[in-house]
Amino acid sequence: MTPDIAITHLPIVLRADPTRVVLRPFTPADAPEASGGSRAQGLADRVLAQPPAEIDAELARIIAGLTERHRGIEDVLLRRYREVSGAMIANGRMNHAQQLLIGAYFSEEYSFEAAALFNPSIVVHPDQNGVAPGALRFVLSLRGVGEGHISSITFRTGVIAADDVITLDPSSIQAISPRIEALPGGTGDDAGVSLSCEQSRDMSEIVIFPITSHQSHGIEDLRLVRFVEDDGAAKYLGTYTAFGGADVREELLVTADFSTFRLCPLQGSAASDKGMALFPRRIDGRYAALARIDHENISLLRSDNLYDWDGGTTFLSPQCMWEFVQMGNCGCPIEIDEGWLVLFHGVGPVRSYSIGACLLDKADPTKVLRRLTHPLLRPSEQERDGYVPNVVYSCGALVKDRTLILPYSVADSFTTFATLPLDSLLAAMEPPV
Repeated sequence: MTPDIAITHLPIVLRADPTRVVLRPFTPADAPEASGGSRAQGLADRVLAQPPAEIDAELARIIAGLTERHRGIEDVLLRRYREVSGAMIANGRMNHAQQLLIGAYFSEEYSFEAAALFNPSIVVHPDQNGVAPGALRFVLSLRGVGEGHISSITFRTGVIAADDVITLDPSSIQAISPRIEALPGGTGDDAGVSLSCEQSRDMSEIVIFPITSHQSHGIEDLRLVRFVEDDGAAKYLGTYTAFGGADVREELLVTADFSTFRLCPLQGSAASDKGMALFPRRIDGRYAALARIDHENISLLRSDNLYDWDGGTTFLSPQCMWEFVQMGNCGCPIEIDEGWLVLFHGVGPVRSYSIGACLLDKADPTKVLRRLTHPLLRPSEQERDGYVPNVVYSCGALVKDRTLILPYSVADSFTTFATLPLDSLLAAMEPPV
């Protein structure tokens, strides 16, 4: 039995596109050369030994092959050269063409969504200029998976019309390479990084790929929220999982305009697991978040700042067979008149992931007012097959007027959309047992 909710499944499907590539840093394994120097020095020596005409010809070939796929290619290659040139004793003797060629040797094209495009999150776009009355422009974040099952974050934009018809903007054929700088304070990867993407002409050109060692195996499952401070100032925050291969930790994305980003690690005992989701405003003067700190239940966290998270109060536990294995949030809480609407996932038999929902008290989010006892969405015969079978999942929805707009992924493979009346969803919920 499923709840009596009029769910509309939209024909929109976002699938992986291996032709979308980004230029990212490439560093060969550093083994001593026969001469005793570094590999960077060895590459520099080989380039310097080539006749100028051959260098010019090779550089022209490289730039011609990359120009249609990347914007500002010479700037990207020169920036990459400068990042590695400190290891080269020949640095001062290199002309512009040699520098660009060295930059190319330390760069690679990466197909950031070659294998999958899933786990979406949706927020209101910061720019609503030119939108028709009753419509809403949005930003959609997605987890793209490429070579080596490495995850990156990418974006799409679109419009929800007054009649709730959703249109996605075409994605660019190009992806820009961000300018990367370490943030002041801290040491090593714990200092965080700043990404500047001013060259992007639309958000689909922005790719946030792993940069630090803590992210080396993937940046996963961004849960975006438009956060409004008590004084009305708004910014966009997103918690995500940084996977370093041997460990995971929660990190925070901060942006005001989806052009420049800060990526910072979170601290505290509650930040060492997966799946944090921030509330869109402070509660009683403190930041709040949902998390699964015990691998099974959903807890409420509170903090005096955005970067330190400890403790937690468990308030939602497995109750039904489709959630017996574990529960976790499906994005940030949504504030509605009745309280906080929370979408969550439950894991049941055969490691099947379904999506449920509950309503929390607005003043005390540890108080569950109502919850679905049956899945809102569960894997069906039409939506179960892919890279990870029997999974439907979301990292965030939004409410427009009284309609829930729910982007969700299927089988860790592709992304689609559903819409449903908010009142119908609330009516299907029952008081907790």
